[in-house]
Amino acid sequence: MVDAFLGKWILIKTEKFDEYMAELGVGMTLRSLAKMAKPTTTISKDGDTITIATDSTIKSTKIHFKFGEEFDETTADNRKTKTTVVMDNGKIVQTQRWDGKETTLVRELIDDKLILTCTMGDTVCTRTYQKPNC
Repeated sequence: MVDAFLGKWILIKTEKFDEYMAELGVGMTLRSLAKMAKPTTTISKDGDTITIATDSTIKSTKIHFKFGEEFDETTADNRKTKTTVVMDNGKIVQTQRWDGKETTLVRELIDDKLILTCTMGDTVCTRTYQKPNC
């Protein structure tokens, strides 16, 4: 099921990203820089280990995980989280927990696009990616 997500994805549209970052507690300077970035995300797998690498001119991150196993993650905004990723109804669902807080990042495929929905409290951000040359 994860195979459909594999490959390189380029950000083409974003909605409410600044509001989401503010809800996370990201400072104004980093939010301003992050809003200008046009990241690419590459999803790959090696056996049962999945890698999600996000690269931009501002910051690059890479996580390696097995579905259902909690791991330590340092996010692009330097939060230290306990993170779990699962497959749920064809979606990759990533849950980050830190300091009594929680955010969820859901990746799903709709019309050949990768839709990333980030939720923190009542704040919902949507980021749309497509494969190059689509």
